[in-house]
Amino acid sequence: MDQSAITVRYAKAFFSTAKEKNQLTKLKTDIETVLEVCKTSADFILLLESPVVKTSKKAALIKQIFSGSINELTLNFLTLIVQNKREVHIPGICRNFLDLTRKDQNIKSAILTTASEVSASTLGKMKELLGKELNAEVELSAQVKPEIIGGLVLRLDDNQYDASVATQLKKIKQNLLETELKSIQ
Repeated sequence: MDQSAITVRYAKAFFSTAKEKNQLTKLKTDIETVLEVCKTSADFILLLESPVVKTSKKAALIKQIFSGSINELTLNFLTLIVQNKREVHIPGICRNFLDLTRKDQNIKSAILTTASEVSASTLGKMKELLGKELNAEVELSAQVKPEIIGGLVLRLDDNQYDASVATQLKKIKQNLLETELKSIQ
């Protein structure tokens, strides 16, 4: 079976259960926690991907890791995934679940990349402006990449707006090379 079909199917099932039980906000937080563990712990990913560790041991370890920090429903869902031998898909299932939740709650995800640190007040203003412009709630995160030199790159869902100095310099360089080639011919 296609990996993306597996992750979407499980995510949709958990999403509909969360809505049905009116616990979408709680379970979204749980899934964010699980995804954060997947992103930050290489050992956890090794556990999920290991063909040597028995399914029962994986389920027990997952319960031990997350017990007390996530809802019982989420814990049971993770156990079900492991019992069905789909544990390698947990990160993808989490991402798909969060995508479904964002669509349902009209939340747009945005990443602001700048060359230097941006103040919290500036981020707050940008989040507010984007929210008004898009008529949606905006989850805005910031990252610093000095290689863009200046300006900013805004990634909003699947669109990217690049107003960085590095990109502008590349465009100028390309134009100069094209002009030089035309003058040679």
